[in-house]
Amino acid sequence: MPDTDFGTTLLALARAAIAHRLGRGPAPVVPDDPRLREKSATFITLARDGELRGCIGSLRRSRELGEDVIHNALAAAFEDSRFEPLTAEELDAVTIEVSILSEPEFLDFFGEEELLAQLRPGEDGLIIFSGCRSATFLPQVWEQMPEPRQFLAALKHKAGLPTNREVVELMAARYHVEKWKETEQEAS
Repeated sequence: MPDTDFGTTLLALARAAIAHRLGRGPAPVVPDDPRLREKSATFITLARDGELRGCIGSLRRSRELGEDVIHNALAAAFEDSRFEPLTAEELDAVTIEVSILSEPEFLDFFGEEELLAQLRPGEDGLIIFSGCRSATFLPQVWEQMPEPRQFLAALKHKAGLPTNREVVELMAARYHVEKWKETEQEAS
């Protein structure tokens, strides 16, 4: 069960970073909590009216958790190439979700059918690699694509890989997340 108070701290840190960049609050201050100084990999997801509004994250644990949340919150709000940068007018309508990723576990498989058989819908986040191409989906994406074959095809498309045939040199790793999400009342 996720620690609700800790999640509230992470969500507040992400929101404060975005608000500060928009000129709507002071600079975020990382609380004095040893968990926030541990190297972590996070994803920050922004939604507006139930629709994705930005999602950026880290797959490698290269920054302290507090710093990673701030960095990815700003990136999700202002650098996600799929969306225009967030505006001050939108801030109150956006809900924030913070996901902390576990260490990825490489999967051993021969062929995509074996990979599909190993996937645990609703539970696994997945990273795929082939040559210099890669992509990931958080476990939350299973809510929109509950069928493993559809999930993998969409992830291959995201990575720029062919979806209509098997990718011979495909590698994959799975991970789990601990996540916290604002309610719409918290956002406004």
